[in-house]
Amino acid sequence: MSNRPFTSWPQGSPNARGAPGAEPRPGAAGNRAVSASLLWGGGTHIPSFALYGEAAVPGHELLHIEEVQSRSRLYHWEIQPHTHQGLYQVLWLWRGQAEVLLDEHRAEVQAPAAIVLPPTVVHGFRFAPETDGRVLTLSARWLLEGETGALGAAFQELFTAPRLLHFLPDDDAAQRLDTLFRELAHEFQRPAGAGAAPVLGWLARALVWRLAQASALQRQAAAVGERAHRHQALYTRFLWLVEQHFLEHWPLQRYGERLGLSLQRLNRLTRSASGRSALELVHERLTREACRRLIYIAAPAASLALELGFEDPAYFSRFFKRRTGLSPQQYRLAQQQAGQPPTAG
Repeated sequence: MSNRPFTSWPQGSPNARGAPGAEPRPGAAGNRAVSASLLWGGGTHIPSFALYGEAAVPGHELLHIEEVQSRSRLYHWEIQPHTHQGLYQVLWLWRGQAEVLLDEHRAEVQAPAAIVLPPTVVHGFRFAPETDGRVLTLSARWLLEGETGALGAAFQELFTAPRLLHFLPDDDAAQRLDTLFRELAHEFQRPAGAGAAPVLGWLARALVWRLAQASALQRQAAAVGERAHRHQALYTRFLWLVEQHFLEHWPLQRYGERLGLSLQRLNRLTRSASGRSALELVHERLTREACRRLIYIAAPAASLALELGFEDPAYFSRFFKRRTGLSPQQYRLAQQQAGQPPTAG
C-alpha cells in the first residue's frame, strides 16, 4: 500500500528529516469526496512518491514519521495506490481499522496491527475516520549506515516482503510498539540541533528490531543456528536477484551460478525456505508483475507482454492463463468488474 496524489500539508507541519520542503498544492480532486472507484489507478503509470504527494528523490536518505490523520484526513481518509522507490514504510494502526490494498490483494485490517511495505509495492488505504496510528518512512542507508550483524538481519527479516502483523489489543508487544512509535514521533518533532538525531536513530532501530521479532514469531520462521542464518541469507539473495532480473528471463542456471549453487541445491534451498521450486518463485514474481500492470497500466496486453520480456504476446497469454486460469484480457475484465479502473485491452 502506499501514497497517491494528496492535497497540501497544513502550514507549519514538519518536513521529513532531509526531505525536500516543497509541498504539492491542493487540487479540485483532492478536496472533494472520494468515491470507491478512486482507490484504483487507471493512468499510464503507477505514481511514485517519497512521502505521499511529494516527488520521489532517487538516492535520498530519509527518516520521517507522522500521524495517520495528518495526511489521510486531507484526502477524506483515502490514500490512493502508489509506490515508493528505495523507501521502506511501516504503517502502525493503534486504534481503528483500514481497508488495505497491496498490489492486487485487499485486506480488512483491525488495529492494533502493523503493515510492512518494502519499496515498489503498490499500496493504498481507506481508513475508518479518526483512525489513530503512525506512518514511519525510512531509507535503508539511513537506518543501516555503519551497522552490521543483528540489525541488518532484522531489517532483512522484516522487509523481505509486504506483510501484515496482527496483535491482540492487550498484547504486551503491541503496547511496547505503540510506545516506541509515540516516542519516535515525539523526538522527530523536536527542532533540528536539539540533540534528537541520535535518539531518532536509536528509536528507529528499536522499532525495526521489535517488528522483526514479531514478524518472526508470527511466521514461526526464526532462524536457529549459524547454518540457518547462512541458509536464510542465500534465500534472500536469490529473491533479490529475482527482483533485479526477472524481466530479463534469466535461466535458473544463471541464478545458481551467481549464488554458487547447483540447480539441485538451488531448488533444495527454495523448497526448504518457501515450499516452492526456484522456477515457481520466478514465475510467481513475473505473474505478480503482470497482474500489477494489467490492473494499473492502461496499455494493451500485447504491449505489456513486451515490457515483461515476452517477445511473443501469444506465449505471454498462454503463460498468464496457465498461472491464473484467465487470459490477460479476462483477468483485466474481471478486475474492472470488481471495481478496478477501465483499461485498454
